[in-house]
Amino acid sequence: MSRRYLHHDSPWLLALLAAMVALGPLSVDMYIPAMPNMMLALGTDISHMHLTLSAYLTGFALFHLICGPLADRFGRKPILLLGTALFVLACLGCTLSTTIDQLLAFRLLQGVGACVGPTLARTVTRDVFGPTKAARALSLIAMLMALAPAIAPTLGGLMLLVLPWNSIFVFLGIYGLAMMFLVHRLLPESLPIRQSLHPFAIARNYRELVMDPFYLSVTLASGLVYAGLITYLSSSSFVYIEMLGVPVEYFGLIFLTAVIGYMTGSGLSARLTRRLASEQVMLLGASLSVFACCLMLTGAHIWPHSVMALMLPMMFYSTGLGLVLPHAMAIALRPFAHIAGTASALLGFIQMSLSATASALAGVFLKDTPLPMLWAMLVITLLALALTVRAHGLYRRSKP
Repeated sequence: MSRRYLHHDSPWLLALLAAMVALGPLSVDMYIPAMPNMMLALGTDISHMHLTLSAYLTGFALFHLICGPLADRFGRKPILLLGTALFVLACLGCTLSTTIDQLLAFRLLQGVGACVGPTLARTVTRDVFGPTKAARALSLIAMLMALAPAIAPTLGGLMLLVLPWNSIFVFLGIYGLAMMFLVHRLLPESLPIRQSLHPFAIARNYRELVMDPFYLSVTLASGLVYAGLITYLSSSSFVYIEMLGVPVEYFGLIFLTAVIGYMTGSGLSARLTRRLASEQVMLLGASLSVFACCLMLTGAHIWPHSVMALMLPMMFYSTGLGLVLPHAMAIALRPFAHIAGTASALLGFIQMSLSATASALAGVFLKDTPLPMLWAMLVITLLALALTVRAHGLYRRSKP
């Protein structure tokens, strides 16, 4: 019996790729409302709870370096299926954890498994849509994927009203199983050329990437803007629930403005592909993110107990993120069809390494005011803007 795979013209292919990418944000956003409860249940403190996110992001980052070359050698589907199976097993481990050390170990393993979804979804997009259409396809995928952070915190908060915190990891495990079934049944293999797994060949591929000024600038810039988001997310439950007194069942509504902003930015990103170069769209997005950080800092000083002073400017930040990420991915993968898996993996490694570091540092300095979070976001986005300006300058000099 022959299997009917999704064709590249099918909108369901974009939906499936978006669902794969959503595995990453779901694993972060859904358990964030539970962090204060988990802290009490496991007998730990804020800094150790931040480490549960950093551990996940560390595993997510490190496996990128192996995931990309494996996908370039053996194909996208086998690595997707094996990685997602590991994710499901790690979810079971998180569910059964009774100490913070056990949870940290399984969150690290969960990050390892989760990284294949976003990484190889970007790779398949580059394989299927080519260098010119990838930016638009990635923008549309980002719009669809934004449903995950829209639903996840609210769903997590509602589950906590009737179920214990570990039920969230049961849900994530079931989602992973569903992804495995859909990928197996519907996703075609898209590997164009098999690459060698010889260490020297892998090192040569990575060297080709890091020596490319466009690649390095845009991956670092997009990684920093994303790290700013993770700094906000990892601190948000403590800032809104503990410091500002938002009830846990309403915590998910806090994220709606950010999700609306991200979907707006992603939709605008797709439209701008017809009028502007990706480097120009990135510059616009990074500038908007810096502006949003300035608004949040100003608001926190003038109205220190206001939820809106943080929540509304975050909509502009996430709009900027929606402009930056799809175009950064498109620029990064544009010249590297022959090693798209490795290029996507290194981008993810840089992005998640910066995010893990930012999350851990936020946990150290966050005590009884959101100001450490806001200053960290401003510094991070200013660095991102500087790198984006550099990439834009390189783009302008390269034009005849």
